[in-house]
Amino acid sequence: MAPPPRSKQNKPDTTAPFKSAMGAAVRAIGGKRDLEVSFTADRPILTADKARLANLPRLPTLRDIAIARGQGDAMAMRLASHDPETHRKRAPAEPEARAAYDALEQARVEALGCIRMPGMTGNIHEMLEDRLFRQNFAEVNDKADAPLAEALGLILRERVAGVAIPPSGNAIVELWKKEIEQRAGNSLTTLLTKFEDQELFSRATRQLLRDVSLVPDSDLDDGDSDDSEEGDDQEPERGQDDEKNPEQGEGESEDAEADEDQTPGQSEQEGEVEGAEMDFSETDEDDSSESGEDQPNPPPPGANAKEFQNVFNYKIFTQKFDEVVRAPDLCPPEELDQLRALLDKQLENLAGAVARLANKLQRRLMAQQNRSWEFDLEEGLLDTARLTRVVTDPLQALSFKVERDTDFRDTVVTLLLDNSGSMRGRPITIAAICGDILARTLERCGVKVEILGFTTRAWKGGKSREAWLEAGRPPNPGRVNDIRHIIYKAADEPWRHARRNLGLMMREGLLKENIDGEALQWAHKRLLARSENRRILMVISDGAPVDDSTQSVNAGNYLEAHLRQVIEDIETRSAVQLVAVGIGHDVTRYYRRAVTLLDAEELAGALTDELASLFDEEAPGAFRKSRYG
Repeated sequence: MAPPPRSKQNKPDTTAPFKSAMGAAVRAIGGKRDLEVSFTADRPILTADKARLANLPRLPTLRDIAIARGQGDAMAMRLASHDPETHRKRAPAEPEARAAYDALEQARVEALGCIRMPGMTGNIHEMLEDRLFRQNFAEVNDKADAPLAEALGLILRERVAGVAIPPSGNAIVELWKKEIEQRAGNSLTTLLTKFEDQELFSRATRQLLRDVSLVPDSDLDDGDSDDSEEGDDQEPERGQDDEKNPEQGEGESEDAEADEDQTPGQSEQEGEVEGAEMDFSETDEDDSSESGEDQPNPPPPGANAKEFQNVFNYKIFTQKFDEVVRAPDLCPPEELDQLRALLDKQLENLAGAVARLANKLQRRLMAQQNRSWEFDLEEGLLDTARLTRVVTDPLQALSFKVERDTDFRDTVVTLLLDNSGSMRGRPITIAAICGDILARTLERCGVKVEILGFTTRAWKGGKSREAWLEAGRPPNPGRVNDIRHIIYKAADEPWRHARRNLGLMMREGLLKENIDGEALQWAHKRLLARSENRRILMVISDGAPVDDSTQSVNAGNYLEAHLRQVIEDIETRSAVQLVAVGIGHDVTRYYRRAVTLLDAEELAGALTDELASLFDEEAPGAFRKSRYG
């Protein structure tokens, strides 16, 4: 008898010693002994107690190692040399000004590291080159495509610490350098002398932003008034693991300046925020988040939290420019075919895993199809097991049977995908692949699937913001951006007709900002119009709602408060079953039924498990009513 085959042992991770040393270095430089340092396939992110760096190949080159060290050095120096409170006090409200303000602060802490520890210089340079190259800035030839924030940060690093401008950043700097020198030469020189003191640096930064017309001249930098306003403003919770979760917003009124604490990488404008590939949100967290406070919009003293949430008055300045559009209407057929081919190519790498997950889900669903029959009927299928009765008693009538329909067949599933800019790259690819898997698998089981996406038509508000400006900037206008809701696959549309539509998610420029609350209402309303007995809504997102235009003219947690209200209403008053999957973002803070993934690669398995467990449960009672239906 032949011996059983030997199991193949996993190869050892040759990068483990480097990763261990890297973690120790980040903790030592940052001064946080309990900081957890890990390496994953997703975007680098720094949270209150965790630093996540881009994973290394099994056989890394010296450049791969330098890039990883640069990411770690940048995070460590932010922990060591950045004070969130000081940064928050003078943060401007306008998204473009805020992007430049954040970029200069991050450049300051990295420059400090290069001066104090010269070994960081090469690492920071390689990290910057890798990030700028990935954002396709090497060939820009128009200022509209060259973010000023990037140019300012690169110039500051070069002049303060001698960090050479990386090749992929030369074009950006050349486009802006002359104008910066002409308009803000003196304030830039002052800024270069204040980099060791964050308080003085932030004041000098505001002057520079005024010189380049990002902040109005009337916006005086009065430290006393800042301090007094700070005491008056109510500070919301900082979101966990989320580059898009802002703090208290700043209105655009010339009479008062409120506080807001977006972090680098928070604006999803393509490349216009320093560190767009890296999230530093949790370093701007104050002690209140550690105390376990979980309400970003606390009710007044003595008020019931749920009642207060339900009376939140969400406003929309104008819906004139909003659109609900089918995927083929956004892209020519030829390009859509090319994008689908690109998605299929990505799918080839996951073919084995996809097949296993699809089969697993199908087996679990088919297992619920217990063959339940009704017997002794006058019509239906002939019951051959009872034919003996006809032989023994010819006067007996023939017996027929009918198979009962299984409960889960009468089901529709809506997959609502976050199409915001932070999903760009691997996360949106995985989300598109998962939509493809679910649509095919559930269709085989007789379950209808609808695939929807949500984003905005423009960055920085689009035509809605222009209309608000023309109206004289009325205060507290509510949502001031043009939303775009996309139908990739309708519930009654066969998968073979809609398969190429999913390729649209691979299109450059589609992914912009996200207003989750309204998207959830839209998808929920479509489900309520369906006749199926069981209706399931699955949301895939990688962060809290963010729209720079809306948040700059309303309270900073305006969109988040609305999202919480919509979720609470659906979960408590609707017959729709709601489940959320967060990619690198703790969605359990919002949804009762949710799962959080640190790696987008886990998405397919999580969707399969969550959906299968929902089918195992009984459908919710029809007595639950929603004010949206």
